[in-house]
Amino acid sequence: MTDVSSKGPGDDPKVLTNRQGHPVYDNQNQRTVGARGPATLENYQFLEKISHFDRERIPERVVHARGVTAYGYFEAYGAWGDEPIGRHTRARLFQERGRRTELAVRFSTVIGGRDSAETARDPRGFAVKFYTEDGNWDLVGNNLGVFFIRDAIKFPDVIHALKPDPVTFEQQPRRIFDFMSQTPESMHMLVNLFSPRGIPADYRHMQGFGVNTYKWVNDEGRTVLVKYHWMPKQGVRSMTEEDAANVQAQSLGHATKDLYEAVARGEYPEWELLVQMMDDNDHPELDFDPLDDTKTWPEQDFPPRPVGRMVLDRMPENYFADNEQISFGTGVLVDGLDFSDDKMLVGRTFSYSDTQRYRVGPNYLQLPVNQPKHAPVHTNQRDGQMTYHIDGGGASPLVNYEPSVTGGLQEAVYPAHEEQGPEIRGRLTRARIPRANDYQQAGQRYLLMEQWERDDLVKNLVGQLSRCDRPVQERMVWHFLLVENELGLRVGEGVGVSPQDVAGLEPLAGQDLTDEDRKRL
Repeated sequence: MTDVSSKGPGDDPKVLTNRQGHPVYDNQNQRTVGARGPATLENYQFLEKISHFDRERIPERVVHARGVTAYGYFEAYGAWGDEPIGRHTRARLFQERGRRTELAVRFSTVIGGRDSAETARDPRGFAVKFYTEDGNWDLVGNNLGVFFIRDAIKFPDVIHALKPDPVTFEQQPRRIFDFMSQTPESMHMLVNLFSPRGIPADYRHMQGFGVNTYKWVNDEGRTVLVKYHWMPKQGVRSMTEEDAANVQAQSLGHATKDLYEAVARGEYPEWELLVQMMDDNDHPELDFDPLDDTKTWPEQDFPPRPVGRMVLDRMPENYFADNEQISFGTGVLVDGLDFSDDKMLVGRTFSYSDTQRYRVGPNYLQLPVNQPKHAPVHTNQRDGQMTYHIDGGGASPLVNYEPSVTGGLQEAVYPAHEEQGPEIRGRLTRARIPRANDYQQAGQRYLLMEQWERDDLVKNLVGQLSRCDRPVQERMVWHFLLVENELGLRVGEGVGVSPQDVAGLEPLAGQDLTDEDRKRL
């Protein structure tokens, strides 16, 4: 016994047990042969305690390892702007004004490990899990609205380039820009990432975007393409590298701390969810493909309209259970929401759920933070590591298959038309989308910046490219000249590469340039 162990709050402190329910009489000493003798093999309490300790950590996420979860609710407006929302989607969580849906949100950095700094120049993850009456809906995006690549087959490559190298385990600009110099579709993301937007001040003052293109489906089976935007009611704040260095000198987890402290003060952060919409077709009149996740949709043509708000009012009681084990997937949709043919979305839909099965286990959806809270679960899935419980089945426990006439589960009635969306025709191929247009929106983003933001962008790019090999510098200056003349000239001046130095460079193999691009060349 110790002075501490015999005392506790209240008159009837709870007794320490092991997970078999056995009382623990001595938590200070192993069983030994005499006070100084060898430990015995049947030290059950010690063996259980230390073996569990050895397994307290699951593999950290390959990306988005550093993050924080918060709980709250989504309150629907019952409309898309001024229109009844039922015209466009039958998803029930949106229909009734004032209806609240429980949710969990996880904010994160992308590239760093679980204990890395939250001041890194890095995209931020913005993942929301809605616990709806029709089951869970996961909306998984980031804070910048676009991504580096448009085809999921390149996802391992872009992450490998951004991660520390496999020899010295150091994140190296020469590797990052080696990849980006051969990936012109990344220019829009790079212009965002290396501007002040690349380091959010904290999670509360950060935008969120679904990034991928999704679909809404109404009662008649009509489909529309949509993009999601989260706008913080607290405003948007970012940091320069100097700001970030000063913050990092004091704390590696300043954004997590800020969120915990704000909620504890009763300053509940709030975001409004806005949705852009366009007809469900390939829109040949546009100079980009609406399924391209390296592009945004012009707001003057496709105005974002509000559909509801999110309020975060509670933090987890256990960081591991609610933050490390929470699991998201882009394939987790409810009735009235659907997939588009966005190539990144299709790849993410497999990858996200697959990594959770590896990282957390095949029964990760049975954990409290992941299981539906307001929809019944009846499956024929059984067993596997760490089965938390047996999913509800049919009338007979003997029947774990379908179809059956002896007490098994039966299929649900499809809620609307089974056939929906435009007809798709084509030959099997491996090809880029036709309207790549890799530079225009990156240039437009640059021109929208204030002068100090442009200066900061150029300084950040020059600082990184100065550590790269000459061929990489030349190709990146070539790209930036196509993005916007001023940007290319300023970055080139900073790294000692002139337009004449890159005049002889040919477009990359297979690269499609617009007429405007060719004029610039």
